[in-house]
Amino acid sequence: MAVTERMPALYLSHGAPPLADDPVWPGELAAWSARLPRPKAILMVSAHWEEAPLALGATRTVPLVYDFWGFPGHYYRVRYGAPGAPALAESVRKLLRAPGMPVQDIPDRGLDHGAYVPLVEMFPDADVPVLQISLPTLDPRRLMEIGRKLAPLRDEGVLIVGSGFFTHNLAALRHPGVPGWSADFDAWGGEALAAADVDALLDFEHKAPAGKLAHPRTEHFAPLFVTLGAAESAGELGRGRSVIDGFWMGLAKRSVQFG
Repeated sequence: MAVTERMPALYLSHGAPPLADDPVWPGELAAWSARLPRPKAILMVSAHWEEAPLALGATRTVPLVYDFWGFPGHYYRVRYGAPGAPALAESVRKLLRAPGMPVQDIPDRGLDHGAYVPLVEMFPDADVPVLQISLPTLDPRRLMEIGRKLAPLRDEGVLIVGSGFFTHNLAALRHPGVPGWSADFDAWGGEALAAADVDALLDFEHKAPAGKLAHPRTEHFAPLFVTLGAAESAGELGRGRSVIDGFWMGLAKRSVQFG
């Protein structure tokens, strides 16, 4: 397949396994993917895999990682047999390996729900090779640097996807409606992205309203910075757009595209 254009870089809110049963969200994800150029491969960075040094997951089709508990049984029967991406893994190794930035392989590590839940909706035929890499740190600046190093992959037909949740405090699940802290953080974050205010985003824990309520732990916001790094290298920080917004069980599902 000839690749004729640079692939976008995405940050998406991935929801949880019940996303599949939502009356709206699966259609939003499917419509989004239908507007994207077809990727040669997908590189996923999920909030649900923290591993240092940075790790590359399976480069062949292996079982999924059902990294959740207490859900109905049918969520554990979901399958997503996307091909592995060994050539992409080798490219990632070459781009990232440097003094102070080792790369490891965990060849039996399958896709977790932060990766496969949205992919089932966006690429349901599971015919695009997928590689998942770990979050080696939660430091936004270091993650942006990783995104910058990975940016050349976009010109090789690779869709870079940071997968998290724009607000992620599960206390929201205990109450009906949208908590004020979730709405306030989402509005602030949407404005910061539209203004390409990377400095504010990097310091979101202190500069955002209710930053520490929206993200008591920051792993679900962290993948955004890999995406921002990949966008910055292409001069696209001022051209990002929110493709999906709104709330799901009180949490902001804002998802953005650069390029």
